[in-house]
Amino acid sequence: MALIAPSLLSADFGNLQRDIEMVNASEADWFHIDVMDGVFVPNISFGFPVLKHIRKHARKPLDVHLMIVDPDRYLERFREHGAEVISVHYEACTHLHRTVQAIKKLGALAGVVLNPHSPVSLLEDIIQDADLVMLMAVNPGFGGQSFIESTIGKIVALKELMARKKTEVFIEVDGGVTLDNAPLLTGAGAQVLVAGYAVFGSADPAGTIAALKKL
Repeated sequence: MALIAPSLLSADFGNLQRDIEMVNASEADWFHIDVMDGVFVPNISFGFPVLKHIRKHARKPLDVHLMIVDPDRYLERFREHGAEVISVHYEACTHLHRTVQAIKKLGALAGVVLNPHSPVSLLEDIIQDADLVMLMAVNPGFGGQSFIESTIGKIVALKELMARKKTEVFIEVDGGVTLDNAPLLTGAGAQVLVAGYAVFGSADPAGTIAALKKL
């Protein structure tokens, strides 16, 4: 059974506390927080003031996904604001091993994110240090995009890499996750599903979370 992490990027920002309380009361496991800087990706999202508000009301772990350049500058502050999982992009980190170790030293789970064009083979020398690998199934920056089918093969390749390296990490998939493709993702080996529009765009968000949890 996969962990479900609703993405607050798709929540109603005018009723953010209401949507947070919905996730609290649902069968969801984590809150997924997308942080964008307008440089690494062509969009801007949550900053520390909003994250502070989320932390105040959230009663489940914060899964913080940093889509920013030079994330090392802010790791400590994100941890101070309640991040229990901190994921950084392979493509954004010049010294990825050092960044991963810094996250772990802060007491958070360290995640490494791959964009759709980045092959799993890039993780050869970091997989044994990471706690989680997030595979982007859309190009990062905006919610509501269509799922990139090749992600399924990347999950399989990641499982093979883990077996060869004799290590285990959480496999998380972010982008375009729906009730239709979720069984394919979990069947291939995904353990954490990030669902944004599929949850908050549905008529019954809590029911959609429960349905994803059962798949």
